[in-house]
Amino acid sequence: MKILTFDIEEWFHILDNDSTKGVKEWSNFEYRLDKNMDRIFELLDRKNQKATFFCLGWVAQKYPEIIKRINSYGYEIGTHSNTHQLVYGQNRASFIEDLNISIKSLEDIIGKKVITYRAPGFSITENTKWAFEEIIEAGIERDSSIFPASRSHGGFASYRESNPSIIEIEGKRLKEFPITLYKNIIFSGGGYFRLLPYPIIKYLFQNSHTVMTYFHPRDFDATQPMIEELSAIRKFKSYYGLKGAFNKLERLLDDFEFVDIEEATNSIKWDKKSIIKL
Repeated sequence: MKILTFDIEEWFHILDNDSTKGVKEWSNFEYRLDKNMDRIFELLDRKNQKATFFCLGWVAQKYPEIIKRINSYGYEIGTHSNTHQLVYGQNRASFIEDLNISIKSLEDIIGKKVITYRAPGFSITENTKWAFEEIIEAGIERDSSIFPASRSHGGFASYRESNPSIIEIEGKRLKEFPITLYKNIIFSGGGYFRLLPYPIIKYLFQNSHTVMTYFHPRDFDATQPMIEELSAIRKFKSYYGLKGAFNKLERLLDDFEFVDIEEATNSIKWDKKSIIKL
């Protein structure tokens, strides 16, 4: 099973970009989300393809028409937080406030409950697993925040499961869709997808039972400005492979069948899945 998802944020919502720490500074940047979304919409329509869109509450407030379009096309909408702050950089109270604002901002536009969540940068770690309690409390039923390996922004290496599973915490349960690992190789989204040659990506997709993808509109925007304040390694991770990424995505949609998270949820036999107690 291959699952197609997009994280809907602006080109400057790059991890380690200090300017993302203050929403007021975002007005200094060029807005490019409209045209980047047009390209994604056109591709999905041409391929008759479903997808789940994890949207920032900030996008709902700044670009309500984008959220309306996603909803009108029948795509599933989840929340990707309100202002794209790393979970482990927040205290519990600020996380709750950010999460609830994002959910309300989206629900006010689409008129239905938001039940799917993904943390910015997959930033729920061993030290912030309390976030899952608050996610459940907010009415979220499906999550895709686990990065089951170590990474520069945390990761949750002890989770040890990269297929759909069930999180149990304080007696409550949550359906989890972790990011895919193939022998400790990450390949299904972001900079990993842009870095790897397509034949390798295709091989990894073919040999993985479940693949959770995670793409961003900026992944396919080869003419976006470069944020000069980023470190050399973050520049490489953020800008390498932009020119060829959209073609890779087109080939991927031709070579494999994809579902959204809602369809994946309905097709999974959850009573057969691993229960991970946190």
